[in-house]
Amino acid sequence: MIISASRRSDIPALYAAWFINRIRAGMCTVPNPFNPRQVAQISLRPEDVDVIVFWTRYPRPLLPYLDELDARGYRYYVQVTVLGYPRPLDARVPPLDAVVLACGELAARIGPERVIWRYDPIVLSSLTDAGHHRRVFKRIAAALDGKTRRCVVSLVDPYRKTARRAQLLAAQGVALYDEAATEAAIETLMPDLVGIAAGHGIEMVSCAETVDLRRFGVRPGKCVDDDLIRRLFGIVVDGRKDPAQRAACGCVVSRDIGMYDSCTFGCAYCYAVSDLERARRNRARHDPAGPSLLPV
Repeated sequence: MIISASRRSDIPALYAAWFINRIRAGMCTVPNPFNPRQVAQISLRPEDVDVIVFWTRYPRPLLPYLDELDARGYRYYVQVTVLGYPRPLDARVPPLDAVVLACGELAARIGPERVIWRYDPIVLSSLTDAGHHRRVFKRIAAALDGKTRRCVVSLVDPYRKTARRAQLLAAQGVALYDEAATEAAIETLMPDLVGIAAGHGIEMVSCAETVDLRRFGVRPGKCVDDDLIRRLFGIVVDGRKDPAQRAACGCVVSRDIGMYDSCTFGCAYCYAVSDLERARRNRARHDPAGPSLLPV
């Protein structure tokens, strides 16, 4: 079994103490996001967990627990979203320099092959045009040289949950590119990003992307990746596509232990939070000793 921690929340940055408590307990509970009365118990015992895939904006709070994970025999890799977006888009994410420094510390601890850089999603707007992306991507790629081997990209998708936030951005004078303008910008932007990444020894792959980026040298990737797991850890896991994910998603089957509306970073494009105030209230209810991320 592969554990995803988590597509639904930033467990390493915001709930690392809860996570290690559940590791020590050997289990956690996860309510069905569509029917909270259905609660699944998921084993976190080392013998039941093939790999843990972490997703985060800031890995530093997880670092103190890596020795314990290693001592208990867990295999894991960490996906870190590093974007450097301005505050209207990333309201409360730690500063770019702090995130890059934490990535370096993580890579020194577990190796660059197990640190995956996510430049995802690519948001094109009046505040983050193609020139912005070229400049910032170049800066991040240089800072992560030798600290990662893979960069994951995708174009921002419109979600019902983010429609209100797009309106708030518009009220601040930030205009998001429409689909046609985004695809036009990508034609010149993507080759530049691929070249910058390659110059720092970083492979670029896409994530659940409906736009075909292979013509730029960006192959479809898997965030929960059976091929990467085999290469990193020498084990074979279930290679079936996860039926719970979108059609364009290539991820293999995993069990996610997070909960929606629990991340308080306030990213304008986030699909996992429908209302930031609700997320703040939920985080205030969080019990680090509880069996689930939020009380049920």
